[in-house]
Amino acid sequence: MRGSTESGGLKTGVIDFTAGSLGGVALVYVSQPLDTCKVKMQTFPTFYRGMIHCLIETFRKDGIWRGLYAGSIPAVVANVAENSVLFAGYGACQKLVAVVEKKDNIKDLSLIGNATAGFLAAFFSSFTLCPTELVKCKLQALREMHNQQKTTQPDAKLSHISPYRLTRDILRKEGIPGLFRGLTSTFAREMPGYFFFFGGYEGARQLMTKPGQSKDDIGPLRTMAAGAFGGVVLWTVIFPADVIKSRIQVASLRTSMTQVGLQIYRTEGLLALYNGLLPSVIRTIPATAVLFLVYEYSKKLMTELF
Repeated sequence: MRGSTESGGLKTGVIDFTAGSLGGVALVYVSQPLDTCKVKMQTFPTFYRGMIHCLIETFRKDGIWRGLYAGSIPAVVANVAENSVLFAGYGACQKLVAVVEKKDNIKDLSLIGNATAGFLAAFFSSFTLCPTELVKCKLQALREMHNQQKTTQPDAKLSHISPYRLTRDILRKEGIPGLFRGLTSTFAREMPGYFFFFGGYEGARQLMTKPGQSKDDIGPLRTMAAGAFGGVVLWTVIFPADVIKSRIQVASLRTSMTQVGLQIYRTEGLLALYNGLLPSVIRTIPATAVLFLVYEYSKKLMTELF
């Protein structure tokens, strides 16, 4: 009996891991141009008048793949790594919270229980996300870093760099700790963020469930709407921490998250902590809608097949 329980738990974990990976791939290719815009506006707020200006200038100067989809390879790696670990961790943490809440089935967890499971799962996914997101952010802000460098080195030329070469350069100059620059701000962003993300998603699913209906049977459109709602709540709550994280990672800052946040507030004002919020919210609506659609339905399909 114990063997079958362990086998069932392993199977559920593998299914959650795989479904999260598939959802992560779908999320990137839906949302990467607006994510590039978000990073550029966060790290170089004086370069662009707004989201549309940033998108047009990026497309005009660097095109689609080297501009709007810059950093898409590490973004895929980051999102597959993050979402596979996140959703596998979420399933495992739901079981842990169910024990604490004395529930026999994770489907009976309270809204706070699901949100807490998301909070705990984000701790583990942060370790996989931080290095890949650091490389992604540096690639996305490559032109802006070059333009800044030209003020001191007028003859400097823009050279596009591969994710592999950039990773190798970071390791050579800073070692493994260099890849984890911004880990503290990643924790500060991810853990409370995913509390609200999963809480918002599960809460929206509950509200859209008809009497006598399971949350798993609300249909694809309502699943997408719930995912989009969770994503909007997530980014609205965590955005200042995301701005600080992007600044630390792009500029390889060695100062603390608190110091960087205070510096931004003193020199640029409070609104600077929300630079890039609009493209993030617009981006997250289709991105998290697709993420949860792919996750829920690939999970359902794999559960039926295996």
